[in-house]
Amino acid sequence: MSIQVGSAAPDFVAPALTGRDFTEVRLREYLDQGKWVVLFFYPKDFTFVCPTEIVAFNDLLEDFADRNTVVLGASTDTVNSHLGWVRSDGRLQDLKYPLIGDVTKRLSRDFGVLLDEQGVALRGTFIIDPTGRVRWSSVYDLDIGRNVEEVLRVLDALQSGGLCACGWQEGDDNLAPS
Repeated sequence: MSIQVGSAAPDFVAPALTGRDFTEVRLREYLDQGKWVVLFFYPKDFTFVCPTEIVAFNDLLEDFADRNTVVLGASTDTVNSHLGWVRSDGRLQDLKYPLIGDVTKRLSRDFGVLLDEQGVALRGTFIIDPTGRVRWSSVYDLDIGRNVEEVLRVLDALQSGGLCACGWQEGDDNLAPS
């Protein structure tokens, strides 16, 4: 079952790798701080497309932070697998946001992105507002990387507080109903 835009995001507590440290991520803590959350799922560690997305989110992390937004990555791998991957792949050396180890597959299942037969998550992205509501979601096939700049653009549009035309960019006027 997929999460619908406008519905409450499933609350979760999950193990994660942050930098080189094992931590625990609690969605409620971010929401209680008034933060927006970008939660993205990727299929597996030690693959080809996944690190390109992970690095792209890391490269724009300050832009997300400027918008009072935290970024969380998640796959069905263990946090130990995440650590091995981060240590072995130079592109991931400076990763600054948590990678969740969803080994129970509960989180992937709750967000509707789990491919049960393969035991991996599709490339799902969810923007959750500070009230805990899913405001945007996008799901890609395993072979296709997402556009992180588009996630940032949609976040800007959601935070603009108004109606946004097709192709709206930060700084554009909102539409005025007539």
